[in-house]
Amino acid sequence: MIEETALAGVIEITPRRFADARGHFSETYNADTLARHGISFQFSQDNQSYSQDIGTVRGLHFQAPPAAQAKLVRVIQGVIWDVAVDVRKGSPGFGQWLGVQLSAEKGNQLLIPEGFLHGFVTRTPDCIVAYKCSATYAPETEGSVRFDDPDLAIDWGIKAEDAVLSDKDAAAPAFADLATPFVYEPTA
Repeated sequence: MIEETALAGVIEITPRRFADARGHFSETYNADTLARHGISFQFSQDNQSYSQDIGTVRGLHFQAPPAAQAKLVRVIQGVIWDVAVDVRKGSPGFGQWLGVQLSAEKGNQLLIPEGFLHGFVTRTPDCIVAYKCSATYAPETEGSVRFDDPDLAIDWGIKAEDAVLSDKDAAAPAFADLATPFVYEPTA
């Protein structure tokens, strides 16, 4: 199932599951199936993270052009609250965020195109998150924004002081200081 979200370009995908007495099987990525729905990202890197504690926040991150990344995010173990923030100059959704609960049990995924900040918080311990990226990691192009920025007012479902953060994410700049490298390009 492919569902549009309130933020143009961000799509929730829930692959079909085939269950029997052994468990279940699902095709988690099929370029031809997505292309039939007008989704044609070419992914070049797979990433996986493990987070031990509930309340672990990773984000909000982006990579600037020419290494901008679209991401297809899914949970292999556990539950997360996955967040995308539109940072495309001129976008009707600029500065707006969307959160979707992704879980291993449901098997749903979130497709986040270029031009969005991305982050998540773990809802269960021992979360394993996997995501495909449309560009390889390029540290010279990476940027971030504070997860608890008051201008964004994202509801992470936790108190900011309870978040488990990397030093890098704890030092991320404010949204007001973001000189976004992305420009909204409306489709006809």
